[in-house]
Amino acid sequence: MTNEPKQPLLVICGPTASGKTGLALSLAEQFPVEIISADSRQVYRRLDIGTAKPTAEELSRVRHHLIDLVEPEQPFSVADFVDLANAAIADIAARGQWPLLVGGTGLYIQALTAGLAETPPADPRLRAALEAEAREHGLGRLYRRLQQVDPPTAARLSPNDQVRIVRALEVEALSGCRMSDFQARHAFSEHPFRLLKLGLLQKREHLYRRIEQRVDAMFAAGLVDEVRALLASGCPADVKGLKTIGYQEVMAYLRGDCDLPTAIELVKRNSRRYAKRQMTWFRRDSSIIWVDPEREFVRITELIAEFNAA
Repeated sequence: MTNEPKQPLLVICGPTASGKTGLALSLAEQFPVEIISADSRQVYRRLDIGTAKPTAEELSRVRHHLIDLVEPEQPFSVADFVDLANAAIADIAARGQWPLLVGGTGLYIQALTAGLAETPPADPRLRAALEAEAREHGLGRLYRRLQQVDPPTAARLSPNDQVRIVRALEVEALSGCRMSDFQARHAFSEHPFRLLKLGLLQKREHLYRRIEQRVDAMFAAGLVDEVRALLASGCPADVKGLKTIGYQEVMAYLRGDCDLPTAIELVKRNSRRYAKRQMTWFRRDSSIIWVDPEREFVRITELIAEFNAA
């Protein structure tokens, strides 16, 4: 037993385009924070515009961690994130700064702060068979199977999330144990950090308007050229890094499957749906304090000051 105080960790979470980056940069002007990205897409190099990475100017204002770690075709798991995030937190704290975790990937935040399921290692042959089945019969067939064998996991996943659907079926087939049972069994009995979680709350119509403005800005900034350059460099179209909103729709446009206005509207629609799924995930966490980043900045700074004075 130890009575050592837990490491304080600030968390800013919320759906895409809710203002997380802007708030974090504003807080960096008030407090000695360094930002740790909790975004499963910003770990990939060369995926800049479509992942809304911080700009060079924003990166110069405050030190960021866990951005541009791997190439799009390289594997990167939630376990990798947890290991690197823990190392970054220890480094930041050792230098007298405050770690600030910022992002919208709920699984990353949960794994770091509440525990990571110790599931069986991947089986390449089984995974290839499941992926082949999805190509031949459609992902819906695998999703329906997951609903039968692991309803809790199926309920929290998008029917279009092939990576996690395949992984959940793989875990169940290899171990005979549901992914949801692994996650419940291996959660931390005691949280490793002293946490202040702030969730960014926007009215739906305002959030959707922000999403649409962001998508328009991405295309104006050259998203199509970014995707074209990735493919021209030899990056396979089916790698994990490109299986994400923005890149999938642009690749459909480049293949001639749709025109550019349709691709833009699809990115907006799919981003709205993604934001809805993110909010469903975060609302399950009763420890999150919900704030309006545009109207409650003073309250947010007060909460952080009190947290760090405790």
